[in-house]
Amino acid sequence: MAVSASDVKKLREMTGAGMMDCKKALTETDGNFDEAVEFLRKKGLASADKKAGRIAAEGIVKTLVSDDNKTGVVIEVNSETDFVAKNEKFQTYVEGLAKQLLANDYADVDAFKAAKSDLDPSMTVEEYHKSMVATIGENLTIRRFEKISADVVYSYIYGGGKTGVLVAATTDASADKIEDALKNIAMQIVAFSAKYISSADVPEDYKAHELSILVEQAKADPKNAGKPDAILEKMTTGRLNKELKGICLLEQELFNAAVFEGSCGNYIKKVSNDLGVSLAVSNFVRFETGEGLEKKNEDFAAEVAAQMGQ
Repeated sequence: MAVSASDVKKLREMTGAGMMDCKKALTETDGNFDEAVEFLRKKGLASADKKAGRIAAEGIVKTLVSDDNKTGVVIEVNSETDFVAKNEKFQTYVEGLAKQLLANDYADVDAFKAAKSDLDPSMTVEEYHKSMVATIGENLTIRRFEKISADVVYSYIYGGGKTGVLVAATTDASADKIEDALKNIAMQIVAFSAKYISSADVPEDYKAHELSILVEQAKADPKNAGKPDAILEKMTTGRLNKELKGICLLEQELFNAAVFEGSCGNYIKKVSNDLGVSLAVSNFVRFETGEGLEKKNEDFAAEVAAQMGQ
């Protein structure tokens, strides 16, 4: 099938693979993007989290925590430009949305949009949002939110709203007493993009899928020619375990060795012992602005088309 320059551009941005590799992947899979990503991963040409981590839209992430530190909310609202994301009116609007989410419970974004707006009770959230689009003069999107509760919830914002984190802790300590520890954990989540608390929380189907990708990569290595799948699976299990450590919070090495040298799990144990309190991370949420979205880039599309002779 014919592969367009825009499709190659999209797959390249999703995976980070080379342009011609992306063209070949789309050709081999009849233009199916999910299968093309798998094709590239099996060839060792794309990373597992590139698609999800691609930052390609503007806006801000906002977090708020209740006065008793037991409930927190994080919301992402996207804009077309960074200029608007830095606009005080836009930031005040997003804070207003966060306050309403903190004070009320909604099943999802659609339910939130259908509710009466705390910013103007004569309108729904959706209607007020449309008025903000008209006022600011740029398309805005209430993309997602999440709300969590625990003994203590801590929030952290990085990069002026580029990344927001909520950390939920099970503890018998006050929020003030464990604030430094939770800040270090939140900064860890920002820096190393943990997806699970521990390897025990990783779904078995995810592990099986990732192992199959590693086996396919091993098959592609000429040094492993003729080796049966059972042998290749044993060979790659160690690589899988290493990969899981990279995405599991408690098994990651703490980013700040000046604070503690060792895993985050052992750091939390040390804090518990030093302070004489119980402390465990029960949940966390990490939002990064524009995560998984694609930004328009006409110049790059033209560059791809030119190189492909289109």
